[in-house]
Amino acid sequence: MTDQTMHFQSDVARLLHIVTHALYSQKEIFLRELISNASDACDKLRFAAQTEADLWAGDTDLKVILTPDKAARTLTIADNGIGMSRDELVANLGTIARSGTGEFAAKLSGDAAKDMALIGQFGVGFYSAFMVSTKVEVVSRKAGETEAWRWASDGSGQFTIGEAEKTGRGTTIILHLREGEDEFLETTRLSHIVRTYSDHIALPVVLQAQDVDGGKSETLNSASALWARPKSEITEEQYQNFYHHVSHAFDDPWLTLHARAEGKLDYTLLLFIPSSRPHDLFDPARKALLKLYVRRVFITDRCDELVPAWLRFLRGVVDSADLPLNVSREMLQHNPVLARIRQAITRRVLAELEKKAGKDAEAYNAFWEAFGAVLKEGIYEDPEHRETILKLARFRSSQRDGWVSFDDYIAAMKDGQTAIYVINGDQRDQLKRSPQLEGFRAKGVEVLLLTDPVDDFWLSVVRDFAGKPVKSASRAGADLDAIAATADEKKSEDKPDDAALGTLIAALKQILGDAVKDVRESKRLTDSAVCLSAAEGDMDLHLERLLRQHQKLEQISARILEINPTHPLIRALAARAQQPGAVDALTDAAQLLLDQARLVEGEAPADPLLFAQRLARVMEKAL
Repeated sequence: MTDQTMHFQSDVARLLHIVTHALYSQKEIFLRELISNASDACDKLRFAAQTEADLWAGDTDLKVILTPDKAARTLTIADNGIGMSRDELVANLGTIARSGTGEFAAKLSGDAAKDMALIGQFGVGFYSAFMVSTKVEVVSRKAGETEAWRWASDGSGQFTIGEAEKTGRGTTIILHLREGEDEFLETTRLSHIVRTYSDHIALPVVLQAQDVDGGKSETLNSASALWARPKSEITEEQYQNFYHHVSHAFDDPWLTLHARAEGKLDYTLLLFIPSSRPHDLFDPARKALLKLYVRRVFITDRCDELVPAWLRFLRGVVDSADLPLNVSREMLQHNPVLARIRQAITRRVLAELEKKAGKDAEAYNAFWEAFGAVLKEGIYEDPEHRETILKLARFRSSQRDGWVSFDDYIAAMKDGQTAIYVINGDQRDQLKRSPQLEGFRAKGVEVLLLTDPVDDFWLSVVRDFAGKPVKSASRAGADLDAIAATADEKKSEDKPDDAALGTLIAALKQILGDAVKDVRESKRLTDSAVCLSAAEGDMDLHLERLLRQHQKLEQISARILEINPTHPLIRALAARAQQPGAVDALTDAAQLLLDQARLVEGEAPADPLLFAQRLARVMEKAL
């Protein structure tokens, strides 16, 4: 069978050029990436062999072998791990940034520093080999199979794949080095790189070269699990390199948590919180990516039972001595030991976040900026830890810049204020200008601005914080009368008498009918003519819109239309309502008021054509 030429599954020539020439400030990173991939392949074999012992095929000595060849100007990285089939070679190496390649390539425009911050988040570490290579060959044979396959590419936008010969399972990567990259053929240079970046790899990284003691091999790393070493023996640089290894990211960890528990449970954890969001943080699957080991034997990196979904940003390793080595993924789902470890990890992480928030507010705010939207999922999903997460939560405010906690809010409450007020929406600036906040601004009352989709859900289960009820500013029941007025609060201007205002409200109710739940005089509006509000017990306006966007609701619920009696337009309408034929005369104006209130809330008019016709008629009369 002859080699078959195939194209990458996107237009990636430009992306590969960026990887090769712009993304990395240190070229030796490519070796760390390839060794990490080899280590992962060996971990996967260990796990698979727990249930399929034949996969070992008499070769249980897992390792990575580096072989520089100065004559051929090649550097070979070989492992005897799980290996890849033909389809896996095509899928794993022939599709760059498998989720959303187009979006990824678009994000890579810009300066190299920005690009470098992105690259580690999209699983393209293998392609860093093209920084130092004119051609990359991959020969792989999957454990349990007899066929081997050869993948090759020069990084220009296409690759070849065909049958190959290989003794034993595993993957061999051959790099044909570029001119000027001879340093990566020197044993001393390779040794330095491995000891710098891959000393923590829990299997031997062996250098096999003619100029090493007459051709003998040399193990370059300590080949011991970093998490099993005493913390006093581990440097900050080693922690960072291990984080890069387990997360396949290029940022530095925001927080490192290394601890061992002994007693009823015996386990070790080495956890990291990234300093920037992983690209898949909001993937609908909400998968945790911690690696689970049992007595240093890799079990799985897809163990959702280790941490709740709202801590899925954690990266790292958990090694337990209390689970059986032959544990399966199905057994993990119902294992009481794992449930207790999960609880212990959750409490420890939350405790560390509380410490960080108390010691370094600025650093904690940076964490919240990146991961707050995920942590808030726990408010809704985890009643046991709800109070702790609420204390950790930070919000934007209508009154001040920066992040505000519930405790900060309560400390600044106005005289007579008994509730914590919040408002939901899509954009902070738009919320600040909402007519529903006019009365709050006039009273100097702070309102927390909630713009994450999850905010709509956790609010449904949080009734109060520290004894203060949490209320939506968009509800009609928001009572501002008891709150002390500010010096610059607007005084009530001339407004219609009660009889005239009652007549106008009655006319509006008659005209609008079932389109509104009620028409009321507003206590919150100071500048706008109208706004919509939800009655107590009704679904929040923003949550309803969110559910309609996701096709969970079909119709718009009838809302309360609040009118501002001090607004010149409302005063004029009240005067017209006193005259004969008021209902007919006010029909267009009433409908336009409702559509105006809908537009302010981000809704479209109920009937855009009728809206345009009514607007044209009113403008014609005015002219």
